[in-house]
Amino acid sequence: MRFNQWLDTFVSEKGLDTETLLEAEGASGLNVIPLECLLGALKSASTTDQAAIKSALVRIDFTNAPVLPFFNHLAGAIAL
Repeated sequence: MRFNQWLDTFVSEKGLDTETLLEAEGASGLNVIPLECLLGALKSASTTDQAAIKSALVRIDFTNAPVLPFFNHLAGAIAL
């Protein structure tokens, strides 16, 4: 299964709303980023980065920990 399809399935199975707003500090201050925008950025990331993100999400999921804090952390990478 390709990363894009896997990510969509993962988010759906977790019952996450893609309109959920994530907050991240950027050079211009606080950024409010919809989860849907972050997912788009993740889908356009390099194959190496996608593999690392998938691995981290699988580990988080395996321990039944919440995934939104990790998505919030990732949002920092696209904050302006």
